[in-house]
Amino acid sequence: MDKPLYISKNTKDILKRYNFSMTKGLGQNFLIDGQMIEKICQASNLSKNDSILEIGPGIGTLSQCLCERSRFVLAVEIDQELATIHHETLPYENLKVIYEDFLKLNLQNLFNTYLKEPPIKVIANIPYYITTPIIMKLLEESLPIDTITVMVQKEVAERLTASPGSKNYGAISAVIAYHTQAEIVFTVPKSVFLPQPKVDSAVIVMTRHKTPPVTLESEELFFKLIKGSFGQRRKTMINSVSGTIPSIKKDTLKSVLEKLGYNPALRGETLGIEDFAIISNALHHHTKLNP
Repeated sequence: MDKPLYISKNTKDILKRYNFSMTKGLGQNFLIDGQMIEKICQASNLSKNDSILEIGPGIGTLSQCLCERSRFVLAVEIDQELATIHHETLPYENLKVIYEDFLKLNLQNLFNTYLKEPPIKVIANIPYYITTPIIMKLLEESLPIDTITVMVQKEVAERLTASPGSKNYGAISAVIAYHTQAEIVFTVPKSVFLPQPKVDSAVIVMTRHKTPPVTLESEELFFKLIKGSFGQRRKTMINSVSGTIPSIKKDTLKSVLEKLGYNPALRGETLGIEDFAIISNALHHHTKLNP
């Protein structure tokens, strides 16, 4: 790493030399703090055996550290104008950069081509407005990922890792809890970015469960119930689910909740994934018995 990009002067020199202007619509904010780079690499527990998928490398600030500490790095960058800069900033033989929109990629093909050797870790610094779609794409496609380390807006991080009953708890919190053990490992002040954003960020590490934490009769119904429970947040679970998921009838859900010993006036934000599993399994059995 002859010229580490976490040194502000090096980043500014590169941007000036290539006359590169950051695009606000792409959420481009480049990290210029060596301690934060080190903390992200440590949080990801990198080793020379790791294969890394990096989403949103920017000019390559974090990529430099990843390439030097892992076996192979596949980086996906949406901004093709950065390709020329990468020739200078990322001269690593164990790096492949793809200039595509991550959300449009076929991840199964991508993994089969470039990420065949485990352990595989995902590391990303992603704009808040596409945080949920990116994380859900990673979790829903049954990919052999060990951990996902993401830096996102602090407020978003609090929602992603929220516990049942807290004000930040929502459908995405429950879905992530089903797929992973997620925790905020440290916060990142806005002052360590160029340009400086308006809010602080946080780094989350999500460790994939080796086996599902709950047993489900129907995964589809489980996720449908979670989504419906938060569809109309101020309403009871029964009214919210029946109002947003027409296939789940109000009387049926009320009957199932009462048989299970739940208060039919409860709200979805009080339920953990264990509760959603119990209720969705009971609904599944009820539907089979009463088609």
